[in-house]
Amino acid sequence: MPTVNVRDEELKFEDVVEKYPQIPRLLILKIDVQRRGVYYTQNVLDKIDPDVYQLIGSNVFFASLGARDPKTKSVPESLILRDGTIIITDPTPLDQNPYIVDYRDGKFVLLDRNEIVEEVDFWEKPDYYGKLTSSGTPMDSIVFARPQRLNITPTSYCYFWKNGNGCKYCDLVPHLKEDGVIKKKLTPQDAYETVREAIKQKGRFTNICMTMGSDFNGETPFDSEVDYYIEILQAIGENFKGRRFPSQVITTALNEKQLRRLYDETGLSSYTSDIEVLNEELFKWICPGKEEWVGYREWKRRLVAAVDIFGRGNVNSGIVGGVELAKPRGFKTEEDGLKHTLEEAEDLMSKGVSIVYIVWVPRPMSFFRNQKNASLEYYVKLTIGLNDLREKYKLRIDFDDYRRCGNHPNSDLLRIF
Repeated sequence: MPTVNVRDEELKFEDVVEKYPQIPRLLILKIDVQRRGVYYTQNVLDKIDPDVYQLIGSNVFFASLGARDPKTKSVPESLILRDGTIIITDPTPLDQNPYIVDYRDGKFVLLDRNEIVEEVDFWEKPDYYGKLTSSGTPMDSIVFARPQRLNITPTSYCYFWKNGNGCKYCDLVPHLKEDGVIKKKLTPQDAYETVREAIKQKGRFTNICMTMGSDFNGETPFDSEVDYYIEILQAIGENFKGRRFPSQVITTALNEKQLRRLYDETGLSSYTSDIEVLNEELFKWICPGKEEWVGYREWKRRLVAAVDIFGRGNVNSGIVGGVELAKPRGFKTEEDGLKHTLEEAEDLMSKGVSIVYIVWVPRPMSFFRNQKNASLEYYVKLTIGLNDLREKYKLRIDFDDYRRCGNHPNSDLLRIF
């Protein structure tokens, strides 16, 4: 008997668009492209001008999570749709049924089953790309740009991997080991100079986001991580006249003393700590390092405590949408996964912590490398559910929205709701 392809039983893109008319078609397309990945034809790569467009390059402090197609190099960082929606793309082999980006009749287009679905474009390079700091380090290898945000990763190594307790959906450290960039660290001077140069481009950037791997070292666990964030944030802050500047850090869940230091000793304006999966038992299984050093309930408690320090609307947590269905311990049905995820999300959002999600991509070097992510309909329901909760509790996610990040389908809805 032939094997049934699970994807054949799911609603297709146009079916989901018809079923959920309250969600923009292009946002549903974005979710599906993130879910399935993309393949860039050679015809496209030959037409892309590297002097104009921003391509995935080599970052000496941070190597991106491994693409589903590790052989692909020098492809665009992102697609842009007609309404300005951005899709951070994941290069994917053809045998995994990705969308295809091609060049036809003078236009870049997105194809599915060899039919044109949409016209697309790519991010333009910011002015600081190609310039060097006084130490001779390429600025674009220190800070990579999204359309309106500067992303800084001072160092990448996550100490949860020291005893094999890295998050199971993640392949960051295995990928870093392969690329040989684990121990590099950003200097405050290079950070200061790069941000100074970047913000000379008037109107391009509205926010700075900084994140790095967890570091449990210090007198109290994570003191070393906090010290380094403060060092870099203070250097960056020298570029701004005001006490605070538009900024976000994504850290391990910190205790109140550490949170207070971040707030009082820097110009930081918003705080994020990603809980990854909203279920205690799945958190223990999927995020063993986070469980070992903090624990699920304590992670939630620290997020809520951060609201008292940074203020309601300035504290956020991210989840990897769909990883709650990972086999063999995840929820058995999408209905159960959605129900429990939204219940846990409401508990945090009712206390002033916003929740955003990214689409889970099973990475080739991760523990979950051979799994399938959720259906398109599941992600659309998750998008609607999280946005409904955001509206219910009147939360804003200005620092992590469709303009500044663009990687969270539910915060994309801030454009229309």
